[in-house]
Amino acid sequence: MSSKNVRSNFCLRNKPFFSVIIPVFNRKEFLARAINSVLSQDFQDYELIIVDDGSTDGLENFIFHPDIIVFRKDNGGVSSARNSGIRIASGEYIAFLDSDDEWKSNKLSLQHKFIIENPEINIFQSEEEWIRRGEKVNSKNIHKKISGDIFYNSLKLCLVSPSAVVVKKEIFDEYGLFDENMPVCEDYDLWLRISAKEPFGLLNEKLIIKYGGSHDQLSSSKWGMDRFRIYSMIKFLDGTYERLSPDKETMLKEEIYNKIEVLLKGCIKHGRTNFAHHLENLHDSISNNLNSIDSKFLLQE
Repeated sequence: MSSKNVRSNFCLRNKPFFSVIIPVFNRKEFLARAINSVLSQDFQDYELIIVDDGSTDGLENFIFHPDIIVFRKDNGGVSSARNSGIRIASGEYIAFLDSDDEWKSNKLSLQHKFIIENPEINIFQSEEEWIRRGEKVNSKNIHKKISGDIFYNSLKLCLVSPSAVVVKKEIFDEYGLFDENMPVCEDYDLWLRISAKEPFGLLNEKLIIKYGGSHDQLSSSKWGMDRFRIYSMIKFLDGTYERLSPDKETMLKEEIYNKIEVLLKGCIKHGRTNFAHHLENLHDSISNNLNSIDSKFLLQE
């Protein structure tokens, strides 16, 4: 499937306030719900971009609303899909929506109001409702959203939901896009990169309905999710990203050591001896402040 961009005349108007990006790969059964939740917004100054990441479920026969931008590309993963959407987006602010989630109808209007009232904030999110296997569930305290300097809290796990976040587009020019080498935790990586320098805002309204428990969710297809988070954190130590302040680097190393310890126990339990050996070498490299740190093995299955 070759890449192509389909635009309606609607999208050739003046620069919209929001660019809404929905990446999709073989989620045709959920997509209409997500799209309808955007089209029913009570704030209409946006463009809607669907990035079809090489779907094979007949999505090419899906009948899209004429006001939607459709970008079709070969399969490259969710990071590649989101990055493609960002590159063609013309809005001042980027709002993502996962294809299996949906927005409440006042989501964009309240977020627009938040931006007007907080012009110094370049990235923020709102609260969300969780539905798991058809039942409402309460989020755990460990997933509690916070505002301001969220870097330390974000080291342990991802505290920002893509379907809830709004980002000023120029932020991507400064901090880069999603890492396309990462099959999962790509959002953790980007939010951590941004939170090292930028405060995060929080709109304390449940404006997203987030669905969990699907058999094909990426987070359920990979073992040892913390290995991807370690890979992300090491990029602050190996020169990939700008060096952190001393206090933040200390926090980062402590969390890397904690995650390595947990992973080592899991590797020993499940007989991943070669991987455990690499983890031990990684620990030694960080402890000795080596500039050359081999972390590519963390992405391997």
